[in-house]
Amino acid sequence: MEDEIIFGDQMIPIRLPDNVLSAPPGLSTSLSPVDDIVGTIRKALQKPLGRPPLSQIAKPNARVTIAFDDPTVPCFAPVWEPAIKLVIAELEKCGVKKSHITLLCANGLHRKFTRRELAKIIGKELINEFGYRVICHDAEDADNMVYLGTTESGYEVEINKLVTDSDLTVYINTVVWRGFNGGWKSICVGLASYRCIRWHHTPDSMSMSMEKNRMHEILDEMGSVVHDKLGRERIFKIETVLANPLQVHNVWAGGVNETRQAVLKLMKSQFKPRREIMAEKADIVLYGMPNWSPYAAFSVMNPILTLLSTGLGYFGGVIEAMGKPGCSVILVGPCLDRWNHTHHPTHQEIWQRILPHYKDPYEIVDLFEEDFSHRPEYIYKYRFCYGFHPMHGIMTTYPLKRLQHAGRVFVAGAENPALIQHLGFEPAQTVEAAIEKAQDIHGKNASIVFVKYPLLACRQ
Repeated sequence: MEDEIIFGDQMIPIRLPDNVLSAPPGLSTSLSPVDDIVGTIRKALQKPLGRPPLSQIAKPNARVTIAFDDPTVPCFAPVWEPAIKLVIAELEKCGVKKSHITLLCANGLHRKFTRRELAKIIGKELINEFGYRVICHDAEDADNMVYLGTTESGYEVEINKLVTDSDLTVYINTVVWRGFNGGWKSICVGLASYRCIRWHHTPDSMSMSMEKNRMHEILDEMGSVVHDKLGRERIFKIETVLANPLQVHNVWAGGVNETRQAVLKLMKSQFKPRREIMAEKADIVLYGMPNWSPYAAFSVMNPILTLLSTGLGYFGGVIEAMGKPGCSVILVGPCLDRWNHTHHPTHQEIWQRILPHYKDPYEIVDLFEEDFSHRPEYIYKYRFCYGFHPMHGIMTTYPLKRLQHAGRVFVAGAENPALIQHLGFEPAQTVEAAIEKAQDIHGKNASIVFVKYPLLACRQ
């Protein structure tokens, strides 16, 4: 049987055994795109959920923060600029001066972005008009973080001072995917400190589940603290669902909880749990890897992002969903040996010092969290040199938990097989050769599922 598979930034032909079952990755929707993005956003602002319109909330001379998703989100639709401009227009009608408005990129522990990079998502006009009032969140700026206390379960809540000091914060979320993003994640991750983020960013809690999502259960507790301390009407949310990465399906505005519930209702109508896609789980799980990671926006892929973050992480959810315990996983891609030490300053140390010796993410956190989260040179690079926070580097190892389910990982087509062996994975020249190696383990009649992921590209 002949087919095609992702191979970096292209599709390549492959020959598969006749018994291979093709499975959708559970990414596509039947949602139709809107014809008028501006009109859709304006309508959402006029009829918010659980909140009065901005025209009734904002007061003359109020100080307002407009926060927005950073460029790592997989949205290529023009959402940021029209949404920000429409919000500003509504605020000006209420007498809010532009000089009292700050534009805040909610990058959390992600790297800060340059004005030139931000101009590619929010537009040059806003960058030029607001100048140094367009800023990126700094999770390590102690003077500009405010500790709000703990939740009922003891989770610490600490967020950007601009949110606590502003009369109103409007957050523009540009994409919600399954149950992963949106909701209180926008503020209690995107605008929070590591002290706050560490509670819900663990190997176990991070989830795309639309039901019983542990990460969002914690985030909802944190959101309750934010509401209690600041008041319900000081946070106004805009949530977006895409028909596809290039087009918007719908936009909701209003309260954080109300807009998230509206989005989840739609998501549940579009996606069934991945574990229900396959009637029987397979011995071998096969899929290709694109040269894509949210963390390579305006940067480059490296072996950690390719093999762990994307390979076992974002794409690896199908391993437990579609593979038997002890299954073999075949990843396909060139796995280029490229590194950007400015944007990912910790990755080389993690690759050379940690990954050859440790494959258990829980052990990695136990041994290296305190070191990395307090290392002065890495904190400096996060704060002032456009590097990812040092603990974000450790978080890229979390997908190694998939190895508790998968017995063996093969990587087909890597330009440098030594990179694959460095992780303890097994290289193969071709997809066909990798399948033969997996069949040597599971038998010639081993069941194989081929997950057909789409071709993706990083934001450039």
